Amino acid sequence: MNSTLDKAKKGIPVTVVKLPAGDIKSQLIRLGISEGDTFKCLERLPGGTIVVQKNRQEIAVGFDLAKKIQVILQK
Repeated sequence: MNSTLDKAKKGIPVTVVKLPAGDIKSQLIRLGISEGDTFKCLERLPGGTIVVQKNRQEIAVGFDLAKKIQVILQK
């Protein structure tokens, strides 16, 4: 099911389908988030921040940015 990262539930794996264009895309790739990657939603913090885990790396993504990252929610 296609959705955005801000809809991810804690503990559920997601696969990135599309990143926002421009400088934000470059910054996300430098952090290790690129299209086709699968990672797990570790935590949903107050204020909407989403913490994801890819391998052993934890990355916090703000709510506004999470709304722009298109993902497939796994079951």
